[in-house]
Amino acid sequence: MLILSLKEGHDGAIAAVEDGKLLFSLEAEKDSFVRYSGLTAEVFAVAADRLDKQPDVVAVSGWIKGTQATDQPSRAGYYGVGESAITDEAGRFFGKNVRVFSSTHERSHIMTSYGMSAFRRDQPFYSLVWEGNIGSFYRIDEHGKVTHLQEVLNYPGNKYSYGFALADPKYSPHEEFVRFQDAGKQMALAGFAEDRSPTRAERELIDFVLGQRNVITGSLKDRMTDSPFHNIGVESDAYKNLAARLSNAIFDRFYAYAKEHLTEGLPLLISGGCGLNCEWNRRWRECGLFPAVFVPPCPNDSGSAIGTAIDAQHFYTGSAGLDWDVYAGGEFVEDMAFDPRRYEVRPLRHDEVARYLRDGNIIGWAQGRWEIGPRALGNRSILAAPFTEETTVRLNKIKQREGYRPIAPICLEQEAGRWFGGGVPDPYMLYFGQVESGELRAVTHVDGTARTQTVDPTANPEMAELLTAFGELTGFSVLCNTSLNYSGRGFINRNSDLIAYGELHGLDGYVVNDSFITPRR
Repeated sequence: MLILSLKEGHDGAIAAVEDGKLLFSLEAEKDSFVRYSGLTAEVFAVAADRLDKQPDVVAVSGWIKGTQATDQPSRAGYYGVGESAITDEAGRFFGKNVRVFSSTHERSHIMTSYGMSAFRRDQPFYSLVWEGNIGSFYRIDEHGKVTHLQEVLNYPGNKYSYGFALADPKYSPHEEFVRFQDAGKQMALAGFAEDRSPTRAERELIDFVLGQRNVITGSLKDRMTDSPFHNIGVESDAYKNLAARLSNAIFDRFYAYAKEHLTEGLPLLISGGCGLNCEWNRRWRECGLFPAVFVPPCPNDSGSAIGTAIDAQHFYTGSAGLDWDVYAGGEFVEDMAFDPRRYEVRPLRHDEVARYLRDGNIIGWAQGRWEIGPRALGNRSILAAPFTEETTVRLNKIKQREGYRPIAPICLEQEAGRWFGGGVPDPYMLYFGQVESGELRAVTHVDGTARTQTVDPTANPEMAELLTAFGELTGFSVLCNTSLNYSGRGFINRNSDLIAYGELHGLDGYVVNDSFITPRR
């Protein structure tokens, strides 16, 4: 059975699953399209080119006819997990009879983590979906039947981001939504907070925001002009402390419910955009309530096409298991040659690249197919040595990011315990861990943590070889790793964009598949 799955709306994507194997997941923002793009004709054309036959099932992830989650439903719609949350009907696709499947957006998140986990599926699970609109726990039985347990907090992601919007003078009260990009910035700023209990003013603000019953739009800001946090600036100490207190308050609500009610000792599956919050993920993993925790690399809406494909597969075959690889995006397109008058192009030697990085150079690294989900995991990366704060400053300048944004490390999995607390494998860069070495100044947050990606040589042999070579030179098989992309756009995926980006922002070199490229001096 070949399933072609489509997710419309922001973070649009198309995924193909055949006989339980993920063939590809193509996200609309990748290849330098605008972040959070909806599904486009370009992505559909690329997906059609990747398939050598027509699908048996076209699966359409439920969405809405409008901009709010409460708008009229499209296909199966946004909310729901029971029998009414799935539709199945006969249809036609390019002249061929197919089944047309749809299930809700809520189910797409649940099934993403359920089908992508490596856990045995002949057991029950708890599931947590927390995203912009949904904040609920569920129970999945040993047959894959989903039961909604409790909404703990409505609009948790929306409310989390609102602290940033309230403090930011650039955020207008005329905005229809909070901005998607603010959540990641708020997570970074929370690391600068003092370790203390919330003040009365912080508690009042948090209680007011978390108590809102409707989706939060910019108009709420007009009702909060008397707040001491209104337009105080996101880099102020007062806001950094508020960011941490708001984060704690949201997590504590979910934790309190889990501690009281989720008492069966089942594994926890996490999905939704809040699954990208590394501090929350760390707390779930370490809280002791669950024997195991799984977060997929694409817990936000970029994974919904995969989740709906898993849901369709389970509906038609009874099996939700998915064989997948995180490097399931599009191949890098070498549409332009490097000008030999300006660049020296030679075969890739990992030891030579390692020396180049050790000497302070910063390179763009493009290998094979891009990563699914929003994190650069060693195939569309900007790489640098991890030792100086000046490197952090330069990387943020290249990336056109605020100076408070941290840089993540990438390291060999088998050596992670030498430099990062616990040494727990984290191949998808989803958890914070304590940095144990004072030498890694470029990748250490102000609170002493880092968002590490660990590399298994069998999963990414090229990156593992480079890290090994760098370790032999410096004693540290660790590099800075940040995403290779224009500001506000998805991963670069073709030579023409890569060359233009490197010349505009000052990259010192490139690795494209099996070639190492440096400017002629």
